[in-house]
Amino acid sequence: MNYILFDGSVRNALLPFTFTRPVADIRIGILTIREKWEQYLGNTTSTITEEYLSEKYPMVEMDENVLINASFLPNKKLVDLIEGLKENEAIFQGEEVIAFFTRETQEEVDFSTYEQIEFEEEVLRIEYTWDIFSKNGEALQADFDLLTAGRKSAPISKTNTLIHPENIFAEEGAIVEHSILNATEGPIYLGKNSEVWEGNLIRGAFALCEKAVVKMGAKIYGPTTIGPHGKVCGEISNSVIFGYSSKGHEGYLGNAVLGEWCNIGADSNNSNLKNNYAKVRIWNYATESFEQTGLQFCGLMMGDHSKSAINTMFNTGTVIGVNCNIYVPGFPRNFVPSFSWGGASGFSTYHTSKAFEAAKVMMARRGVEFDDKEARILEHVFELTKKWRNY
Repeated sequence: MNYILFDGSVRNALLPFTFTRPVADIRIGILTIREKWEQYLGNTTSTITEEYLSEKYPMVEMDENVLINASFLPNKKLVDLIEGLKENEAIFQGEEVIAFFTRETQEEVDFSTYEQIEFEEEVLRIEYTWDIFSKNGEALQADFDLLTAGRKSAPISKTNTLIHPENIFAEEGAIVEHSILNATEGPIYLGKNSEVWEGNLIRGAFALCEKAVVKMGAKIYGPTTIGPHGKVCGEISNSVIFGYSSKGHEGYLGNAVLGEWCNIGADSNNSNLKNNYAKVRIWNYATESFEQTGLQFCGLMMGDHSKSAINTMFNTGTVIGVNCNIYVPGFPRNFVPSFSWGGASGFSTYHTSKAFEAAKVMMARRGVEFDDKEARILEHVFELTKKWRNY
């Protein structure tokens, strides 16, 4: 069977992260949503997403296809039901379609002609940006169970203090020395060739993905995920950092999500709790307004390729778009549109020529090319987000 992941109705509510990727390629837990589905299905997937992303994330259509709503995370019961789908069958949860069968020759899908199967079991779903960190613990435990089932951890150095070592798993090549790893509250997963340097304090749930690094003296509280090739230090709590991003120095990051290729300057901090302890409101691109999260703790949402200078201070519930450069003293406002340059004293447009120069240098340092395909995506995001820049 050919499986295709589609963005579904929540795509705009997951901006700025979905400006540069389909919903399927959001990381939550250990794996991206796509990687989870491919692990469960034992099959590759392709994507239906925005046209400007389709060059990088193409759709592969065959005679028989099952389309899956990527905002839903897989579990065994759901996957079993999906693998059994036949022509003119669709799986729903309430009003939301989870998956359906289609043929290449179908020009339109009319669900009124389908047999609608109600999925009544619990399923994890990502609908808002803050779900990425607030549901990270559940996703991380599920991924840990999936990836480690029937396997034995690589040996972990005896220089470390391990609390509940049965909940700690190291992939081949993972290195950790002279650190305390406490898996009482959730599992700890150390990806292939990842490194935990000396003197770190880590409480699960925690995932350090392939070739990611925790530098010396970090304090990390779960549930937290550091994506592939990430570098972190300082104090981090309940945050998800996508691949290739760095928070490499002292400073606090809490209840936060960073996209790819981000960099947080030394001694930068984000607030994750309002002084009056009120529930946090945050910018929602879908409604183009500040929406109530229902959360008391909510920190920073930062899109791909955005950076902050040293000593940057972020207010509770701040949303930073794609390719922003934040600097100067004081707190920047709590919604910064993509391609903005500045801070509390004001912003100007961060033009693509300068933004792309920085991206090329940063990516080259990690052995990744900033190619024309990436440039075309970001050029499109620049045009899409003009309406929010009033400089």
